Amino acid sequence: MNTFGRIFRVSIFGESHGAQVGVVIDGCPAGIALTDSDFTADLQRRKSGAKGTTPRIEADEPEIVSGVFDGHTTGTPITILFKNANTHSSDYSNLVAQPRPGHADFTGRCKYNGFNDYRGGGHFSARNTVAIVAAGVVAKKVLDGVSIKSTIVEVGGQADIEAAVAKAMEQNDSVGGIVDCRVNGLPVGLGEPFWDSAESLISHAVFAIPAVKGIEFGSGFAAAKMVGSQHNDAIIDERGTTATNNAGGINGGITNGNEIYFRLAVKPTASIAREQMTYNFETHKIEPLIVKGRHDACIALRVPPIVEAMTAIVLADLKLLAKDL
Repeated sequence: MNTFGRIFRVSIFGESHGAQVGVVIDGCPAGIALTDSDFTADLQRRKSGAKGTTPRIEADEPEIVSGVFDGHTTGTPITILFKNANTHSSDYSNLVAQPRPGHADFTGRCKYNGFNDYRGGGHFSARNTVAIVAAGVVAKKVLDGVSIKSTIVEVGGQADIEAAVAKAMEQNDSVGGIVDCRVNGLPVGLGEPFWDSAESLISHAVFAIPAVKGIEFGSGFAAAKMVGSQHNDAIIDERGTTATNNAGGINGGITNGNEIYFRLAVKPTASIAREQMTYNFETHKIEPLIVKGRHDACIALRVPPIVEAMTAIVLADLKLLAKDL
């Protein structure tokens, strides 16, 4: 489905080369100050233009068509639209017969019996994340006083991000990366045991970001190599502050008042300029494929604001579910 959340509900719609993409946010409390300018900073961070990102540049100007009046939310569904203007749909015509390795071309064709919009990846495209970032801006306002900050840790296994991206571009290839996220200012008590644990819900949301393939909280996979006396976080005051943060700010699925910390693995972009072999549905043979169009050499470069948005969406929903905290 294209809707996420129980009280703070976010629905995305649109395709990469359709007329527009957008988001409907239901459950946002009334009276929150919100104007077009509030979206600028996060949308600019997601925008392409830097070396290693796609040459496709859209205006990404939000059009708020409902749910906001006189600069404040009304409590009714908020609808925000983004027009698509810079599209080169003909670049994708060969992908009807030859699905890109590592992309959703094949699975989309099979799931929707060939009726899916393949242009620019259609609804599978990271273009739709502009709507998620917009929803994240609203969610951050619901979370007034909470800090959410995501950064790129490494690219292609290197700390020198520019060098790793440049090398991939020279080889007509792409490269992945590691992105982290830190959340501060949350109360103790958000989240539930088991199915709706804070980790489960954050993981659910961030795995919806195209190209995310892994996540770990706190010490993550390194915890498997520790003993309990190393991994346990000593509680040092009545607020639950801990001397270390191997738990990543969550115990038993519930926020413990310390910093939430997690890291994501972002895979290399599937669309690369170098020749690849793939099945051709017209000739029924495995043949060379040259991917046309404009693509990111490193999609991880644009992921941080999207991670922040997804995290904010989850936490805003949890906050509204636990109004007494």
